[in-house]
Amino acid sequence: MVINIKKCTLEDSLELQEISHETFNETFKHQNSSDNMNAYLEKAFNLIQLKKELSNPSSQFFFVYFNNEVAGYLKVNIDNAQTEEMGDELLEIERIYIRNKFQNHGLGMCLLNKAIELAMEYKKNQIWLGVWEKNENAIAFYKKKGFVQTGAHSFYMGDEEQVDFIMTKTLI
Repeated sequence: MVINIKKCTLEDSLELQEISHETFNETFKHQNSSDNMNAYLEKAFNLIQLKKELSNPSSQFFFVYFNNEVAGYLKVNIDNAQTEEMGDELLEIERIYIRNKFQNHGLGMCLLNKAIELAMEYKKNQIWLGVWEKNENAIAFYKKKGFVQTGAHSFYMGDEEQVDFIMTKTLI
């Protein structure tokens, strides 16, 4: 079992789009209408949007490889790239997704550790993320890793308003 993490570049945009669609569908399609899923996928993961995000110096994407196959990815934001105004001392984990067939191999923890490493490198004292209130597995994972719910915000899946819990972990 070989696990590697690689920073994404613009050249990875098609592969990033593919894994973004796949993992988001695997995670949420059974709890959302296909119209709302398709609307969100087109808005969030179209190539123009992904290239814009990949080009933002305050955002970074990383692929995690399991035995040389892309198994998941991480997106982090700092400063004004954060999806909420949380302040300069925080790093946001905007996306952390693992393909279903690679679940339960510790890859989510590898990506979380990468985010923590980046936060320390950027001298951030907290990390935060938004997690859908109905994503019980993810909430349990983050709680186990020391995150606490510190708020909530609206998230739109197509035309449906949903609630994301804001969870925060203090690093220092």
